[in-house]
Amino acid sequence: MLQVISLNLNGIRSAATKGLYDWLGEQKADVVCLQEIKAQLPDLTETMRSPQGFGGWFHCAEKKGYSGVGLYARKKPDRVTEGIGNPEFDAEGRYIRADWGNLSVVSLYLPSGSSSPERQEAKFRFMKFFYPQLVMLRAEGREIILCGDWNIAHKEIDLKNWKSNQKNSGFLPEERAWLTQAFDELGWIDVYRRLHPDTTGEAYTWWSNRGQARANNVGWRIDYQIATPGVAATAKSASVYKTQRFSDHAPLLIEYNWAL
Repeated sequence: MLQVISLNLNGIRSAATKGLYDWLGEQKADVVCLQEIKAQLPDLTETMRSPQGFGGWFHCAEKKGYSGVGLYARKKPDRVTEGIGNPEFDAEGRYIRADWGNLSVVSLYLPSGSSSPERQEAKFRFMKFFYPQLVMLRAEGREIILCGDWNIAHKEIDLKNWKSNQKNSGFLPEERAWLTQAFDELGWIDVYRRLHPDTTGEAYTWWSNRGQARANNVGWRIDYQIATPGVAATAKSASVYKTQRFSDHAPLLIEYNWAL
């Protein structure tokens, strides 16, 4: 069995103070994908670099306190690749990939466009650049799991207030169509939705810090594990962990009938 966890930390140092590493120690995770670590390597404690039982690999942003992705694994990868070959987004630390045999696991953090029109344009640039990457990944003939914060709610079922968000970043028609194309034309699988096609509120992984969004479960499902069909078909369980709160996102846990 292979358990993969994905979590946007909204700051690794902040998440550490909220019990993240005690919780991780209680899990059976083989691979943990982290997004928005908001730190650089010198900022990390030994526990943050490599929690007990895990090795750690990171792709940090050049800008301090911003973005960045990481990956913990119990088994050392055969190879680790940082970045997607785009200077603008590689400087922001948005992609890290680990390979074991015929399986690759990626920690991915798409830009958010909610802060300004300029950032939305950056998000569209990322999507335009990354789509051919999705094509090439499928063409490799490997099994791949793309974990992360995609910053897009795919369908109406994926957020509470879909009607009022149709013109907002994260639920724009162009963003949703881009994901649909990845699924329907390229054959990528939304693993959580494969197992839970009709789940609404339990599926949410992010809540605004405004008002009582989390208390009232006014959430969005924007964190995914999107996989190639072979490994996706082995997924046995998928859940969102909400008992403890490590960030404004919740961990997505999926178990695959797979061995590294």
